[in-house]
Amino acid sequence: MPIKSALEIALEKTKDLKADPAALAASVARQDGKRLAGEYLSAPGEADLGKRLAALPKDRRDHAREGAFEVLASRMQLPMSASADPAADLAPIAAGMKALCSVPFGDKRIQGLFDQLGGFLKQYIDDSRKVEEAVRKQYAPRLRQKEQEMSTRMGRPVRLDPMTDPEFAAFYKQNVGQMKAQYQDALDRAKDDLAGLCGVTRK
Repeated sequence: MPIKSALEIALEKTKDLKADPAALAASVARQDGKRLAGEYLSAPGEADLGKRLAALPKDRRDHAREGAFEVLASRMQLPMSASADPAADLAPIAAGMKALCSVPFGDKRIQGLFDQLGGFLKQYIDDSRKVEEAVRKQYAPRLRQKEQEMSTRMGRPVRLDPMTDPEFAAFYKQNVGQMKAQYQDALDRAKDDLAGLCGVTRK
């Protein structure tokens, strides 16, 4: 059976959309929602996401809300830097999610969830630092042994950066990766809870 090219697959998907006007309209509405969410996030204090979504034709709003949710949820990530401020980073996302909310008293529930997320992501930063320190400390004897061996061979003192050592990099990735996977799983569950509060199906 011949392998289909990416172009052939894309054309088939396009053909399916053309054959199904409802699917095409839903796709366009989702793209509108993504665009509105992107514009909101670029200027949270200026753009009113709720009003802009409400201004769309009624038959496009649900799919637009799905697209908007996808963009907002994609910004909910584990911090990449120890200097990150999770609460400040989450604030505009929380406000955007409230604009999508579809359940009674959902605003308070969403705010409560984001308050918890702020503490959760701050704890992730602290745990990341502790795990890295523990990994470096545990690997230190092995690193010193390598430095001594290389110093003996080269006839001069050698100092190694552990992050450039493949053995340490693998050891670091394994230990930090396990912790990160646990936090990511909890973050994904929070996104599922938000999807329920916003009345959308998470893609």
